[in-house]
Amino acid sequence: QVQLVESGGGLVRAGGSLRLSCAASGSIFRLNAMRWYRQAPGKQRELVAVLIIGVRTDYADSVKGRFTISRDNAKNTLYLQMNSLKPEDTALYLCAADKDGVLYWGQGTQVTVSS
Repeated sequence: QVQLVESGGGLVRAGGSLRLSCAASGSIFRLNAMRWYRQAPGKQRELVAVLIIGVRTDYADSVKGRFTISRDNAKNTLYLQMNSLKPEDTALYLCAADKDGVLYWGQGTQVTVSS
């Protein structure tokens, strides 16, 4: 089992920045990948960024150049640095950990961007 707790969301004006955190605990050895998703009301869940551990990072086209995914191994924490935020970035942001084909989810943290 992997437990994930997100934090760092909030209300920010367009053009502003936020950094989301996802603290991982439990059976976190040999994770395959960690991901950030987001879900806006009435829309499907969208993959925002993925960190394939030891390999590469990938981003949705809508956030490329603005968002950065990273990981602090010593703190067992995943981050999402979000810059130049837009109102369309408003959503519940969820962290997910991929281990042995099983996806573990956190509860999410709300990000609201005002125009």
